[in-house]
Amino acid sequence: MSGLFVWIDFVFSLYMHEISFISLSEKAILLSFGNSIDFNTHELVMHAKQTIEKHPFPGFIETVPAYNSLAVFYSPGKIDRSKSSIAESVKDQLIQILATAGQQNEELFYQTKHIIPVCYDEEFGIDLEELSEQLHLPKEEIIRLHTSVTYKVFMTGFTPGFAYMGILDQQLFTKRKATPRLNIAEGSVAIAGNQTGIYPMSTPGGWNIIGRTALKIFDKENKNPFLLKAGDEVQFVAITKQEFHSLASVSNHEQ
Repeated sequence: MSGLFVWIDFVFSLYMHEISFISLSEKAILLSFGNSIDFNTHELVMHAKQTIEKHPFPGFIETVPAYNSLAVFYSPGKIDRSKSSIAESVKDQLIQILATAGQQNEELFYQTKHIIPVCYDEEFGIDLEELSEQLHLPKEEIIRLHTSVTYKVFMTGFTPGFAYMGILDQQLFTKRKATPRLNIAEGSVAIAGNQTGIYPMSTPGGWNIIGRTALKIFDKENKNPFLLKAGDEVQFVAITKQEFHSLASVSNHEQ
């Protein structure tokens, strides 16, 4: 869906109906779009993010999106507070920015779509056997279902570059592991709840590991160290162990 343009006026009325403005601190305000985790809500979050970044108010610093909310950070010393408090002034400016964009029918676009090659071999998919028994599905069906969906990156967090992606096929919904592992290999692809993710570095974690990718999800040496960002789309593609090692060799050579 990369490059697909969406009209702001199509969702502007929803903005005004759904958004709650919550002061987080003297430097941040939260735009809340409700409590659900779904594509439509997150699309509204991303529309608001792109609109505000395109029309920043004096003192604006950055936005941080989550499943159903958008944190807006600002410099309080640069906010005009002649008529109200700092938080109220920021809220009023945000409402005006969203309203103006809606009236002008501004075009916004979706983010990049990534094709992520994953090896689901038992060497890497260390929880596939257990999941197969738990979900009453053959390992091949788990792999097929995992690669049959285009996922949305809802947010990043936990560790630098870890992307929370959804939504899994309902047959793959599963709990986190009762006892988290102390060390999960970099590039491990995992599922938990109704989401999937990729561990960008070796770290403790409690999600169920079903495969591994050789792609660098986080590389601190790059100008932009993050491969995935909120709003992006991801499609997983199954590859053989030989293909995995070939890709890993190329990736290591490029470092």
